[in-house]
Amino acid sequence: MIKDMTKGNIPRHLISFSIPLILGNLLQLTYNAVDSIVVGRFSGTDALAAVGAANPVMNIAILGITGICIGASVLMSEFFGAGKHEELKKEISTTLIFGCFFSLLIVVLGLIFSKGILSLLGVPNEILDSSTLYLRIIFVAMPFTYLYNAVSAAMRSVGDSKTPIRFLAIASILNGCLDFIFIGGFNMGVLGAGLATAIAEACSAIFCIIYIYVKVPLLRLTRSDIRIDMNLLKKTLQHGSITALQQSCQPIGKLLIQGSINPLGVAAIAAFNAVNRVDDFAFTPQQSISSGIMTFVAQNRGANNKRRIKDGFRIGLFVEFCYWILICIVILFLKEPIMKLFVSSEDTSMVSLGVHYLGLMAFFYILPSFTNGIQGFFRGMGNMKITLISTLIQISFRTLFVYVLVNRIGMVSVAYASLIGWMLMLAYEVPYYFAYKRKNDLLKDSNKFEAKMQLQK
Repeated sequence: MIKDMTKGNIPRHLISFSIPLILGNLLQLTYNAVDSIVVGRFSGTDALAAVGAANPVMNIAILGITGICIGASVLMSEFFGAGKHEELKKEISTTLIFGCFFSLLIVVLGLIFSKGILSLLGVPNEILDSSTLYLRIIFVAMPFTYLYNAVSAAMRSVGDSKTPIRFLAIASILNGCLDFIFIGGFNMGVLGAGLATAIAEACSAIFCIIYIYVKVPLLRLTRSDIRIDMNLLKKTLQHGSITALQQSCQPIGKLLIQGSINPLGVAAIAAFNAVNRVDDFAFTPQQSISSGIMTFVAQNRGANNKRRIKDGFRIGLFVEFCYWILICIVILFLKEPIMKLFVSSEDTSMVSLGVHYLGLMAFFYILPSFTNGIQGFFRGMGNMKITLISTLIQISFRTLFVYVLVNRIGMVSVAYASLIGWMLMLAYEVPYYFAYKRKNDLLKDSNKFEAKMQLQK
């Protein structure tokens, strides 16, 4: 359903847009977590560690793809908010065509370099081959990952965050069923986990494409629409490349952090994989609310609605804070049962490591709720550089302090290093926001955007 956020109740728009995103992203995380849980239960700690060692590399590629799609989504939202539907279709076509070539390049590079990258990260020899196999299967599915993210970005840009989630829900159920069939039934281990995830990704992409062509004429591309607009490609890459780099900074940092955890042994690797899954469940709703802020700000930027931009950002930050209270309570009360989901009852050392880590992070999650909200605002305003710089600050210091602390306090060093990184990130973002607010009308970029579009016409 198309939703114009340039008019109507602001809290209702933000909440109704963000909730489907939250549910959808949680579903996506669920079928990744199901892989870990089923692998750990049926194939043991070594198989769980193999999947965990591959995840940071996989996430670099996936978040690079989503970064490009986020950049494209900002332009799509601006065109929709300004009522420029032909420009919207041109942007969708440009994003899809570019993505076909970009994702195929990722497939080729992933197949060639997977084992070498994992070896450089110090993945233990006993799990190296299985980890490489899992990673290569995920890389083969990257074109479907791109298609789903690009088509979902187009639907979200016109205010429809619900439809992609329905198809993702179907894919998640399919993934869970295939996990139990491949891993539990046929004892395929990490091979089964990889195939289940790849098939689910393909289904979610195909369903989204079919839906647009049947139900959403505004986004439907005809044969004459399918071409690359070089001016829009340049803008998309300006926005998207910075966002892709910013999105990739986090998994690159996690990759380096994984390298510091690997020497601690298989138990620590398995525990780190498990708590990363929990972290993802905590962070993803914050990022979904941030996406809601981004789309709201971008649509209203296109329509030159200054007052709604300010009000939407303020309300979005309040929603982020309310979510943190909820996730803090849930983690504090359920941290031990959550960790026990991933392994059998005999692996007490792994559970203990995870419980200690989550007990700290439950309180620390308040900081990324604000950093995500601020980043959503700046993306919506088309200022991608601030999101890149602040993320580089956060992940650089986070990684540095993990290496400083890991030999002294073990895996829990990741939690304290995360706290330091987020504090420094806010120390940069908050003063920048107020300086930006003083020096800009919040419409200066919008007016510049409008002038450029008029010149192009």
